[in-house]
Amino acid sequence: MFASSLPVSLSDDETDELAGKMKMRVRRKRKKSVFRGKNEFFQRFLGKLMRWWPVLLFLLAVGLLVFEASRIGLKTRPVIQLGTKSQKKPRPLTAKKPPEANFNRLDPITRVVGGVRQPCLKLLPVEELEQLDIPTDKELSSPIKKVVYISENNTPYVEGSTTISQQHMEATRFNLFTGNQTLEQRAKSFEVNETAIVHCGFYSKHGGFQISDEDKTYMETCKVAVSTCTFGGGDDLYQPIGMTDVSLQKVCYVAFWDEITHAAQEAEGCRIDENQFIGKWRIVIVKSLPFRDQRLNGKIPKMLSHRLFPHARYSIWVDSKSQFRRDPLGVLEALLWRSKSVLAISEHGARSSVYDEAKAVVHKNKATPEEVEVQLSQYRRDGFPRDKRFNGKKALNEASVIVREHTPVTNLFMCLWFNEVVRFTSRDQLSFPYVLWRLKVLKDINMFPVCTRKDLVNSMGHIRKAQPLKI
Repeated sequence: MFASSLPVSLSDDETDELAGKMKMRVRRKRKKSVFRGKNEFFQRFLGKLMRWWPVLLFLLAVGLLVFEASRIGLKTRPVIQLGTKSQKKPRPLTAKKPPEANFNRLDPITRVVGGVRQPCLKLLPVEELEQLDIPTDKELSSPIKKVVYISENNTPYVEGSTTISQQHMEATRFNLFTGNQTLEQRAKSFEVNETAIVHCGFYSKHGGFQISDEDKTYMETCKVAVSTCTFGGGDDLYQPIGMTDVSLQKVCYVAFWDEITHAAQEAEGCRIDENQFIGKWRIVIVKSLPFRDQRLNGKIPKMLSHRLFPHARYSIWVDSKSQFRRDPLGVLEALLWRSKSVLAISEHGARSSVYDEAKAVVHKNKATPEEVEVQLSQYRRDGFPRDKRFNGKKALNEASVIVREHTPVTNLFMCLWFNEVVRFTSRDQLSFPYVLWRLKVLKDINMFPVCTRKDLVNSMGHIRKAQPLKI
């Protein structure tokens, strides 16, 4: 137990060895501290990276964009050979692809009424549709029994000392097709008489809209006509769907084309067969269109079907941007016969007032402010009210689908409507409520809701911009 108090002596060699060991221990500790310093450096680096990574990512993205832009610029740079001049090639007329989601759809459109979901168009069952027939002639209840159309054959058409001598006139859109309707004649055309006398296109045989005798003969056989038109090569032709075999035997499907559309469709591989048909559509080629404005040329088959199909009892108009997808006899039963109507047309989806629609037309550059103001000023002078309703429904319409019976009063209505479109703007929504208000005897109108129109057709949209008529 006394060993701890004994002195221990160390030699010089032992002292040096002990000092060396202590030095080695110190060196080892220094190595560990260096490792810790490196670790702290990486931690600081990672911290900075986590803090500034969005900026670095942004700079990387900008660099990639600049690199790709330079590559594209190199690829698209034109190569010009020495000794030759670069020539601009005309841009081909490109077509937008129609939305495939809408094409050939037959599923019903529905809406909720009183908490119950119902179909927008209530057609009869298929077995009953196959039994439908066109009603026999019925007694007319309207005071208008007959419509006489003014033409150069029954009217020596001279206003003052100026006679219509040109098919296309600069001052107005009246021409040899329309006749030059004066304001006095316009006012008289709205008067209700047993025999109505009215301008209704086809004023002169030199006025244009020429159809071959073969096509005229075919159209004279039609009792029910479904028609559409494309002028200026604007839209493709969509085959109608959803009809019964009975309807195919009783209904004519007629598409009016001009020569521009004919050439455009042939270029797309859409060719007319030896019987003048493409699918279910009979193609009628119209020559010498009377207006420069293709929209105005399109109003002729749209509004004057009673003049193109003189023996037809019913007609259904479908805009070229739509695919008709219901049985036509079933549509007549649902929209005319069941409700005892003579005209069926869709309500406007967005607005109710003509004056509100006029603002929208100008805002969307569909017409100039000046021509719209001329039309509205005339309507104000005539006392046209700002009412937004007709028989409890919207008076403003959307006319991509028109279903009607060809009676004297509906024929007169369509003639008056066409004359307003020629006199003022091509936007027929502006003139429809006015003519409806002015011709008070036409009351049996079915203004059906927008969802019904959506059930009648698959909307495909316009594919190309129509080429204007070159004179």
